[in-house]
Amino acid sequence: MISNPTRRRRAAALAAAVAGTLALTACGSETDSDKAEEKGSAAQKTRTVKTVMGDVQVSAEPQRVVVLDTAELDSVITLGVKPVGATRTDSASGFPAHLPADKLKDVKLVGEMTAPNLEAVAALKPDLILSSKLRHGDKYAELKAIAPTVLTESTGLPWKENFLTHASALNKDAEAKKTVAEYTAHIAEVTKALGGKDKAAATKVNIVRFVEGADIRIYGKENYIGTLLTDVGLGRPAVTDQAEDGFMLNVSPEKIDMADADVIFHSTIGDPKKAKATEVLGGPLWKNLAAVKGGKVFPVQDELWIQGIGYSGADKILDELQAALTK
Repeated sequence: MISNPTRRRRAAALAAAVAGTLALTACGSETDSDKAEEKGSAAQKTRTVKTVMGDVQVSAEPQRVVVLDTAELDSVITLGVKPVGATRTDSASGFPAHLPADKLKDVKLVGEMTAPNLEAVAALKPDLILSSKLRHGDKYAELKAIAPTVLTESTGLPWKENFLTHASALNKDAEAKKTVAEYTAHIAEVTKALGGKDKAAATKVNIVRFVEGADIRIYGKENYIGTLLTDVGLGRPAVTDQAEDGFMLNVSPEKIDMADADVIFHSTIGDPKKAKATEVLGGPLWKNLAAVKGGKVFPVQDELWIQGIGYSGADKILDELQAALTK
Protein backbone atom coordinates (compact mmCIF):
# COMPACT_ATOMS: atom_id res chain seq x y z
CA MET A 1 0.00 0.00 0.00
CA ILE A 2 1.33 3.43 -0.99
CA SER A 3 1.72 5.90 1.86
CA ASN A 4 -0.05 9.26 1.85
CA PRO A 5 3.19 11.27 1.63
CA THR A 6 4.20 9.28 -1.46
CA ARG A 7 0.80 9.85 -3.04
CA ARG A 8 1.08 13.55 -2.33
CA ARG A 9 4.55 13.72 -3.94
CA ARG A 10 3.30 11.90 -7.08
CA ALA A 11 0.23 14.14 -7.29
CA ALA A 12 2.41 17.22 -6.99
CA ALA A 13 4.76 15.94 -9.73
CA LEU A 14 1.82 15.19 -12.04
CA ALA A 15 0.35 18.64 -11.45
CA ALA A 16 3.71 20.24 -12.23
CA ALA A 17 4.04 18.22 -15.46
CA VAL A 18 0.55 19.19 -16.61
CA ALA A 19 1.23 22.83 -15.80
CA GLY A 20 4.46 22.69 -17.79
CA THR A 21 2.72 21.15 -20.77
CA LEU A 22 0.02 23.81 -20.72
CA ALA A 23 2.65 26.50 -20.49
CA LEU A 24 4.51 25.11 -23.53
CA THR A 25 1.25 24.85 -25.48
CA ALA A 26 0.41 28.43 -24.64
CA CYS A 27 3.85 29.56 -25.80
CA GLY A 28 3.48 27.58 -29.05
CA SER A 29 0.10 29.17 -29.79
CA GLU A 30 1.52 32.59 -29.13
CA THR A 31 4.42 31.97 -31.53
CA ASP A 32 2.10 30.76 -34.31
CA SER A 33 -0.06 33.81 -33.79
CA ASP A 34 2.98 36.06 -33.94
CA LYS A 35 4.10 34.43 -37.19
CA ALA A 36 0.68 34.87 -38.75
CA GLU A 37 0.64 38.47 -37.65
CA GLU A 38 4.11 39.06 -39.10
CA LYS A 39 3.07 37.44 -42.37
CA GLY A 40 0.02 39.66 -42.58
CA SER A 41 2.11 42.68 -41.80
CA ALA A 42 4.59 41.80 -44.56
CA ALA A 43 1.74 41.40 -47.03
CA GLN A 44 0.58 44.93 -46.19
CA LYS A 45 4.02 46.50 -46.69
CA THR A 46 4.39 48.65 -49.79
CA ARG A 47 7.12 50.26 -51.85
CA THR A 48 7.06 53.41 -53.95
CA VAL A 49 7.53 53.03 -57.69
CA LYS A 50 8.06 56.11 -59.84
CA THR A 51 5.90 56.05 -62.96
CA VAL A 52 4.76 58.35 -65.74
CA MET A 53 1.54 58.79 -63.77
CA GLY A 54 3.40 59.75 -60.59
CA ASP A 55 4.50 57.75 -57.56
CA VAL A 56 2.56 54.51 -57.03
CA GLN A 57 2.48 52.47 -53.84
CA VAL A 58 2.76 48.79 -54.71
CA SER A 59 2.90 45.66 -52.60
CA ALA A 60 6.39 44.81 -51.36
CA GLU A 61 6.05 41.39 -52.97
CA PRO A 62 3.29 41.36 -55.62
CA GLN A 63 1.66 37.94 -55.86
CA ARG A 64 -1.21 38.48 -58.32
CA VAL A 65 -0.02 40.39 -61.36
CA VAL A 66 -2.07 41.24 -64.45
CA VAL A 67 -0.31 42.43 -67.63
CA LEU A 68 -2.09 44.18 -70.48
CA ASP A 69 0.44 44.08 -73.33
CA THR A 70 3.11 41.80 -74.80
CA ALA A 71 6.08 43.80 -73.47
CA GLU A 72 4.81 43.56 -69.91
CA LEU A 73 4.13 39.84 -70.36
CA ASP A 74 7.67 39.29 -71.62
CA SER A 75 9.05 41.24 -68.66
CA VAL A 76 7.25 39.29 -65.94
CA ILE A 77 8.06 35.91 -67.50
CA THR A 78 11.70 36.94 -67.95
CA LEU A 79 11.84 37.94 -64.28
CA GLY A 80 10.38 34.63 -63.13
CA VAL A 81 6.91 35.90 -62.23
CA LYS A 82 3.82 34.06 -63.46
CA PRO A 83 0.95 36.50 -63.99
CA VAL A 84 -2.59 35.61 -63.05
CA GLY A 85 -3.97 37.35 -66.13
CA ALA A 86 -2.92 38.81 -69.48
CA THR A 87 -4.49 40.17 -72.66
CA ARG A 88 -4.47 37.95 -75.71
CA THR A 89 -2.42 38.08 -78.93
CA ASP A 90 -3.13 36.59 -82.34
CA SER A 91 -1.47 33.24 -81.55
CA ALA A 92 -3.54 30.09 -81.15
CA SER A 93 -2.99 30.00 -77.39
CA GLY A 94 -3.64 33.70 -77.01
CA PHE A 95 -0.07 34.27 -75.81
CA PRO A 96 3.16 34.92 -77.74
CA ALA A 97 4.48 31.60 -79.04
CA HIS A 98 8.09 32.39 -78.14
CA LEU A 99 7.33 32.42 -74.41
CA PRO A 100 7.51 29.07 -72.54
CA ALA A 101 4.09 27.41 -72.54
CA ASP A 102 4.62 25.98 -69.05
CA LYS A 103 5.12 29.50 -67.70
CA LEU A 104 1.75 30.54 -69.14
CA LYS A 105 -0.30 27.56 -68.03
CA ASP A 106 -3.48 28.63 -66.22
CA VAL A 107 -2.89 32.32 -66.92
CA LYS A 108 -6.33 33.80 -67.57
CA LEU A 109 -7.08 35.80 -70.70
CA VAL A 110 -8.57 39.20 -69.89
CA GLY A 111 -9.60 40.39 -73.34
CA GLU A 112 -7.80 41.96 -76.29
CA MET A 113 -4.79 44.19 -75.78
CA THR A 114 -6.64 47.13 -77.33
CA ALA A 115 -9.74 46.50 -75.21
CA PRO A 116 -9.03 44.66 -71.97
CA ASN A 117 -12.03 43.36 -70.07
CA LEU A 118 -11.85 45.32 -66.81
CA GLU A 119 -14.44 43.11 -65.12
CA ALA A 120 -12.27 40.08 -65.90
CA VAL A 121 -9.23 41.93 -64.55
CA ALA A 122 -11.03 42.84 -61.32
CA ALA A 123 -12.29 39.27 -60.88
CA LEU A 124 -8.69 38.08 -60.60
CA LYS A 125 -8.16 40.35 -57.58
CA PRO A 126 -4.71 41.53 -58.70
CA ASP A 127 -2.31 43.36 -56.43
CA LEU A 128 -0.45 44.87 -59.42
CA ILE A 129 -1.36 45.82 -63.00
CA LEU A 130 1.31 46.57 -65.62
CA SER A 131 0.83 48.41 -68.94
CA SER A 132 1.77 51.67 -70.69
CA LYS A 133 0.18 55.08 -70.99
CA LEU A 134 0.27 54.68 -74.77
CA ARG A 135 -1.94 51.59 -74.59
CA HIS A 136 -4.17 52.18 -71.60
CA GLY A 137 -3.63 55.68 -70.25
CA ASP A 138 -7.29 56.43 -70.97
CA LYS A 139 -8.28 53.62 -68.59
CA TYR A 140 -5.87 54.52 -65.80
CA ALA A 141 -8.52 55.76 -63.36
CA GLU A 142 -10.48 52.54 -63.73
CA LEU A 143 -7.40 50.34 -63.53
CA LYS A 144 -5.97 51.94 -60.39
CA ALA A 145 -9.38 51.56 -58.74
CA ILE A 146 -8.89 47.81 -59.17
CA ALA A 147 -5.24 47.59 -58.06
CA PRO A 148 -1.99 49.60 -57.99
CA THR A 149 -1.23 50.25 -61.65
CA VAL A 150 2.25 50.92 -63.01
CA LEU A 151 2.35 52.48 -66.48
CA THR A 152 5.36 53.36 -68.59
CA GLU A 153 5.15 56.23 -71.09
CA SER A 154 5.08 54.06 -74.21
CA THR A 155 6.25 50.73 -75.57
CA GLY A 156 8.72 49.54 -78.20
CA LEU A 157 11.73 51.86 -78.37
CA PRO A 158 12.18 52.38 -74.58
CA TRP A 159 11.78 48.67 -73.86
CA LYS A 160 14.98 48.45 -71.81
CA GLU A 161 13.98 51.32 -69.52
CA ASN A 162 10.45 49.92 -69.28
CA PHE A 163 11.85 46.55 -68.21
CA LEU A 164 13.62 48.19 -65.28
CA THR A 165 10.35 49.87 -64.25
CA HIS A 166 8.59 46.52 -64.38
CA ALA A 167 11.40 44.97 -62.32
CA SER A 168 11.10 47.74 -59.75
CA ALA A 169 7.35 47.19 -59.46
CA LEU A 170 7.92 43.46 -58.97
CA ASN A 171 10.84 43.95 -56.56
CA LYS A 172 13.07 42.00 -58.96
CA ASP A 173 15.96 44.43 -59.41
CA ALA A 174 18.65 41.79 -58.88
CA GLU A 175 17.05 39.48 -61.47
CA ALA A 176 16.83 42.40 -63.90
CA LYS A 177 20.54 43.17 -63.54
CA LYS A 178 21.36 39.54 -64.35
CA THR A 179 19.07 39.60 -67.40
CA VAL A 180 20.71 42.73 -68.78
CA ALA A 181 24.18 41.20 -68.32
CA GLU A 182 23.13 38.03 -70.15
CA TYR A 183 21.70 40.09 -73.02
CA THR A 184 24.93 42.09 -73.31
CA ALA A 185 26.91 38.86 -73.50
CA HIS A 186 24.54 37.44 -76.13
CA ILE A 187 24.91 40.58 -78.26
CA ALA A 188 28.70 40.23 -78.15
CA GLU A 189 28.45 36.58 -79.21
CA VAL A 190 26.29 37.43 -82.23
CA THR A 191 28.51 40.31 -83.34
CA LYS A 192 31.53 38.03 -83.13
CA ALA A 193 29.74 35.30 -85.10
CA LEU A 194 28.98 37.83 -87.85
CA GLY A 195 32.68 38.54 -88.29
CA GLY A 196 33.12 41.40 -85.87
CA LYS A 197 31.97 45.01 -85.64
CA ASP A 198 33.35 46.20 -89.00
CA LYS A 199 31.81 43.36 -90.99
CA ALA A 200 28.50 43.71 -89.17
CA ALA A 201 28.40 47.45 -89.86
CA ALA A 202 29.03 46.84 -93.55
CA THR A 203 25.91 44.64 -93.80
CA LYS A 204 22.83 46.76 -94.50
CA VAL A 205 19.67 45.22 -93.06
CA ASN A 206 16.04 46.18 -93.63
CA ILE A 207 12.88 45.13 -91.80
CA VAL A 208 9.70 45.05 -93.89
CA ARG A 209 6.26 44.50 -92.40
CA PHE A 210 3.11 43.69 -94.39
CA VAL A 211 0.02 44.88 -92.52
CA GLU A 212 -3.58 44.01 -93.32
CA GLY A 213 -5.52 47.19 -94.01
CA ALA A 214 -2.47 49.44 -94.17
CA ASP A 215 0.53 50.36 -96.32
CA ILE A 216 3.70 48.30 -96.29
CA ARG A 217 6.10 49.42 -93.57
CA ILE A 218 9.86 49.76 -93.76
CA TYR A 219 11.09 49.98 -90.19
CA GLY A 220 13.55 52.66 -89.14
CA LYS A 221 15.96 52.64 -86.21
CA GLU A 222 13.73 54.04 -83.45
CA ASN A 223 11.78 50.93 -82.49
CA TYR A 224 12.26 47.63 -80.69
CA ILE A 225 13.75 45.63 -83.56
CA GLY A 226 15.82 48.65 -84.57
CA THR A 227 17.52 48.70 -81.17
CA LEU A 228 18.50 45.04 -81.50
CA LEU A 229 20.07 45.62 -84.91
CA THR A 230 21.91 48.66 -83.54
CA ASP A 231 23.17 46.73 -80.51
CA VAL A 232 24.58 44.00 -82.75
CA GLY A 233 26.20 46.74 -84.84
CA LEU A 234 24.48 45.95 -88.12
CA GLY A 235 24.25 48.63 -90.79
CA ARG A 236 20.98 50.09 -92.03
CA PRO A 237 20.26 51.36 -95.56
CA ALA A 238 19.78 55.09 -96.18
CA VAL A 239 16.01 54.68 -96.61
CA THR A 240 15.65 54.11 -92.88
CA ASP A 241 16.63 57.74 -92.33
CA GLN A 242 13.38 58.71 -94.06
CA ALA A 243 11.30 56.91 -91.43
CA GLU A 244 8.83 59.23 -89.69
CA ASP A 245 10.18 59.98 -86.20
CA GLY A 246 12.73 57.30 -86.93
CA PHE A 247 10.00 54.69 -86.52
CA MET A 248 8.80 53.60 -89.95
CA LEU A 249 8.23 54.60 -93.55
CA ASN A 250 4.98 53.66 -95.30
CA VAL A 251 5.28 52.61 -98.93
CA SER A 252 2.92 51.26 -101.57
CA PRO A 253 3.55 48.00 -103.47
CA GLU A 254 4.71 50.15 -106.40
CA LYS A 255 7.55 51.52 -104.27
CA ILE A 256 8.72 48.32 -102.63
CA ASP A 257 12.09 48.73 -104.37
CA MET A 258 12.81 51.35 -101.68
CA ALA A 259 13.17 48.44 -99.24
CA ASP A 260 16.23 47.00 -100.98
CA ALA A 261 19.24 46.18 -98.80
CA ASP A 262 21.92 43.53 -98.40
CA VAL A 263 19.53 41.57 -96.19
CA ILE A 264 15.76 41.82 -95.74
CA PHE A 265 13.68 40.31 -92.94
CA HIS A 266 9.94 40.51 -93.53
CA SER A 267 6.86 39.70 -91.48
CA THR A 268 3.11 39.78 -92.02
CA ILE A 269 0.28 40.63 -89.65
CA GLY A 270 -3.21 39.65 -90.75
CA ASP A 271 -4.24 37.99 -94.00
CA PRO A 272 -1.26 37.89 -96.42
CA LYS A 273 -3.46 38.75 -99.41
CA LYS A 274 -5.13 41.68 -97.68
CA ALA A 275 -1.74 42.81 -96.38
CA LYS A 276 -0.43 42.80 -99.98
CA ALA A 277 2.29 40.32 -99.02
CA THR A 278 1.15 37.75 -101.59
CA GLU A 279 1.07 40.37 -104.34
CA VAL A 280 4.43 41.95 -103.53
CA LEU A 281 6.46 38.81 -102.76
CA GLY A 282 5.37 37.28 -106.03
CA GLY A 283 5.84 40.44 -108.09
CA PRO A 284 8.67 41.54 -110.41
CA LEU A 285 9.80 44.53 -108.30
CA TRP A 286 10.44 42.31 -105.29
CA LYS A 287 12.14 39.60 -107.31
CA ASN A 288 14.50 42.20 -108.76
CA LEU A 289 15.78 43.38 -105.36
CA ALA A 290 19.47 42.72 -104.67
CA ALA A 291 18.67 40.95 -101.40
CA VAL A 292 16.23 38.63 -103.17
CA LYS A 293 18.67 37.85 -105.97
CA GLY A 294 21.38 37.18 -103.41
CA GLY A 295 19.20 34.81 -101.40
CA LYS A 296 19.30 37.09 -98.40
CA VAL A 297 15.57 37.46 -97.68
CA PHE A 298 14.10 35.81 -94.61
CA PRO A 299 10.47 35.58 -93.47
CA VAL A 300 10.09 35.96 -89.70
CA GLN A 301 7.28 35.81 -87.15
CA ASP A 302 5.61 39.18 -86.70
CA GLU A 303 4.53 38.12 -83.22
CA LEU A 304 8.17 37.79 -82.20
CA TRP A 305 10.16 40.32 -84.24
CA ILE A 306 7.69 43.18 -84.06
CA GLN A 307 5.31 42.44 -81.20
CA GLY A 308 7.55 40.49 -78.81
CA ILE A 309 9.28 43.45 -77.14
CA GLY A 310 11.38 42.16 -74.29
CA TYR A 311 14.50 40.28 -73.27
CA SER A 312 13.02 36.81 -73.75
CA GLY A 313 11.93 37.81 -77.23
CA ALA A 314 15.31 39.42 -77.91
CA ASP A 315 17.14 36.18 -77.14
CA LYS A 316 15.06 34.33 -79.73
CA ILE A 317 15.52 37.08 -82.33
CA LEU A 318 19.28 37.18 -81.82
CA ASP A 319 19.47 33.43 -82.36
CA GLU A 320 17.43 33.69 -85.57
CA LEU A 321 19.42 36.71 -86.73
CA GLN A 322 22.71 34.90 -86.25
CA ALA A 323 21.44 31.77 -87.99
CA ALA A 324 20.25 33.75 -91.02
CA LEU A 325 23.32 35.92 -91.42
CA THR A 326 25.84 33.11 -91.02
CA LYS A 327 24.32 30.81 -93.65
